[in-house]
Amino acid sequence: MYKAIITVRLRPSILDPEGKAIEQALQSLDFSALSGLRVGKYIEMNVEATERDVAEQMVDAACGKLLANPVMEDYSYELHEA
Repeated sequence: MYKAIITVRLRPSILDPEGKAIEQALQSLDFSALSGLRVGKYIEMNVEATERDVAEQMVDAACGKLLANPVMEDYSYELHEA
């Protein structure tokens, strides 16, 4: 069994209104040194597989088909033995 930790983020060319709103809120709270805020998704899941390459294929397929929008988002993942 493996544990996958997946990070999904908007591509740099895509506007991030949620990130901009949070950044403006932080600046209004006197955190003016913080900027360039972007919001993404953090996903953890268990993967039932006996071989690492099979687990990687399953995680990559799940990201490509559902967890990330390939038009707007990039993803990366780490795979750890559980």
